[in-house]
Amino acid sequence: MQLTLAIIKPDAMEKRLQGAILQRILAEGFEVVALRQTRLTREQAEGFYAVHREKPFFDGLCSFMSRGPVVVMALSREDAVRHWREVIGATNPADAAEGTIRKHHASSVTENAVHGSDSQENGRLECGYFFPGVELL
Repeated sequence: MQLTLAIIKPDAMEKRLQGAILQRILAEGFEVVALRQTRLTREQAEGFYAVHREKPFFDGLCSFMSRGPVVVMALSREDAVRHWREVIGATNPADAAEGTIRKHHASSVTENAVHGSDSQENGRLECGYFFPGVELL
């Protein structure tokens, strides 16, 4: 079994999509091993996205992610990282495949409804960032 981190971002929360997204997660065969709703501080957002610190979109991304509540989830299943990224679709909703979460719920590259880990290693690291000290598997 693999872990991946999912985040329902502020734009999806503002549209009250968390229930629909959680239902999709369960329908795709994921086990939700940890879940909490929180509001990221600016410092938490900067820490989580530190890998992007030198990129031009960093400031806007951190402002966006700290503007309202999010739901963070550690998800488990076989091939979790690849499968979750397939379910959420491309970062740009215009490029996302039909039937993906971003195709249906995202409005832009920045406000794209959900986050998904991009590798197995990052899945473990990101889950640890939001659920420190919690045994997830």
